[in-house]
Amino acid sequence: MHAAHGYLIHEFLSPLSNKRSDDYGGSFENRTRFCCEIVAAVGSEWPKELPLFLRISSTDWVDDGWNINESVKLAGELKQIGVDLIDCSSGGNVPHAKIPVGPGYQTHFAERIRREAGIMTGAVGMITSPVQAEHIIRTEQADAVIIAREFLRDPYWPLRAARELDQPIAWPVQYLRAAPKGAQPRIPVDLKSFESCFEEQHGVPEQ
Repeated sequence: MHAAHGYLIHEFLSPLSNKRSDDYGGSFENRTRFCCEIVAAVGSEWPKELPLFLRISSTDWVDDGWNINESVKLAGELKQIGVDLIDCSSGGNVPHAKIPVGPGYQTHFAERIRREAGIMTGAVGMITSPVQAEHIIRTEQADAVIIAREFLRDPYWPLRAARELDQPIAWPVQYLRAAPKGAQPRIPVDLKSFESCFEEQHGVPEQ
């Protein structure tokens, strides 16, 4: 679920954009009400065996805006109603925010939310190297590293990371000729089961 970057849920969370005077504006409890109601509604339909992730902007980077203290408090409440992991991004709600962008600049948000709210977190934002990602996990700053733009730059990033960190990884069968000695093939997807699951979830009619 996306509750960050100035999209609808974030607009309710942040006092910079939420100027309502009803039950959905003003206090922390009111501004977070919409988010919690959506999570509860999604959770009532989402399979219990599957994880539910929610992305937030941990701070607006603006005085009097949404901040990390509120993010910690919200994360604790979301854990109680079924969210499994908080994806800890930041900003995106107002154009004048001064954001100190740099490698791992948002990781400390994931670390604090993880520690104080007792919920799993994902670290994001200019995490580009395998060593950097491994350090975040090993030092327990986050439970997961979520990478997007680096995959656009390097679609084979997982293979490179495994090589640099000396970790075994399964390779696509078609790539085994180029794989390190002893590499194991990736287990093929059971397409029949996959199609059945896809049809059930997305209402695709049988051919």
